[in-house]
Amino acid sequence: MQAHSELRNSLDATLYEKTIASRTVFSGRALTLDVVDICLPDGRKSTREIVRHRGASAILARLPNGRFLFVRQYRKAVERVMVEVVAGCMDVGETPLHCAHRELREESGYAARDMRALGSIVACPGYSEEILHLFFAELEEAPGATEMDSDEHVQALSLDEAEVDAAIRSGRMDDAKTLACWFLWRQQCSDPSTPGPTPASEGSAP
Repeated sequence: MQAHSELRNSLDATLYEKTIASRTVFSGRALTLDVVDICLPDGRKSTREIVRHRGASAILARLPNGRFLFVRQYRKAVERVMVEVVAGCMDVGETPLHCAHRELREESGYAARDMRALGSIVACPGYSEEILHLFFAELEEAPGATEMDSDEHVQALSLDEAEVDAAIRSGRMDDAKTLACWFLWRQQCSDPSTPGPTPASEGSAP
């Protein structure tokens, strides 16, 4: 194990990009954009444009009837409606688990009777530091009122497992965090013979 770790560290060193300077060129409500001057491993100089983001939580939620809850919303960046799991940015100082419960309540009105951590993914490492924390939730019987942001408009829909698979195969469901949630749920939870992830807690949240 130690030899493998030393080899990995040695290989990492041959790829490391040293930061020389950094400047913020844009600061918005959800993110900032930094231009970073770097020194490449071979000594050449270059720049990287990096989106700074405080992270988000995404929740694959299952209704008591066995169907899965998704939301439809218009994504301006790609100019189309996307079908996605419930998700949202973490507030400053907020844990991924607290964010997951809050976003689930705000977007769907549902509370989770059980919330399990699936893992985390680096969304777009080529230009963003954002980490998405993924969860699987079993929902309570009935929803309450939603509390969406003033500029947020989403429509809830439910799909059974076969419908989700069909939407993925056809390309109608192509949101990365949604695919990651579905893949990890399939890996960890869908087979009754394999142990699922442990219940999420503030101390164990990814």
